[in-house]
Amino acid sequence: MQTKVKHYEFLAQSNGIPRGNVTSEVTDALRQAIVTLAMKPGEVIDKSAICARMGVSRFPISEALARLQAEGLVDIQPQRGTTVSLIRISDVSEYSLIRKAIEAEAVQALVAARIPDIVAHLEDCLAKQRAATEADDREAFHQLDCEFHELLFAAMQFSKVKSIIDTIRANMDRARRLITKPRRLAPTIEEHEAIVAAIAAGDGDAAAHQMRTHIDAVMAEIIAFAQQEPQHFADGEALSGLS
Repeated sequence: MQTKVKHYEFLAQSNGIPRGNVTSEVTDALRQAIVTLAMKPGEVIDKSAICARMGVSRFPISEALARLQAEGLVDIQPQRGTTVSLIRISDVSEYSLIRKAIEAEAVQALVAARIPDIVAHLEDCLAKQRAATEADDREAFHQLDCEFHELLFAAMQFSKVKSIIDTIRANMDRARRLITKPRRLAPTIEEHEAIVAAIAAGDGDAAAHQMRTHIDAVMAEIIAFAQQEPQHFADGEALSGLS
């Protein structure tokens, strides 16, 4: 049992959580572990070990896993156990299409609104991205990548748009983390720089175009990765033979 508990050492103890919030806290903790790839695609989930590690009963664990199944992050098979779901390229592709449409429109609206200081905030985020790249801090870079896009929504107070993006982000983030490698970081920064340059120039059409180009490039990289390492993906084998 001790070995199993150590396996989930990235999960925090649930001490002090109000009784009614335990399921939500467990759900958030497991979602974070899955999205950050601490719990990898295809990995068997040991409920007893999670109970022991987090200090909770089996009920909130089961409820949390049911919620995560609805989000497409886990697969529950009666009598056979629960696993972290493999990433579905077909889903990621669909989410990417939604994100591209929304974010291209959002950045165009941002340019038209002429929000004060937004360029300065975006350039500050870019500077931090460059620093994270130089330090080879991929987790920091990923967070700053998300921050870059969230700055656009925050500037326009697009809370509903942000909510939609957050809903589809979990499965996309798993795929994006798989490709967060040194060779991808520099192109991402260049794509972000092109978006900021268009915003600074007050060219909404160019900003929208650069946003679409950026999201398309990320999706192309994910597909290329899936072709090379299909084991992480539920439909990876269908892509592995494609050029």
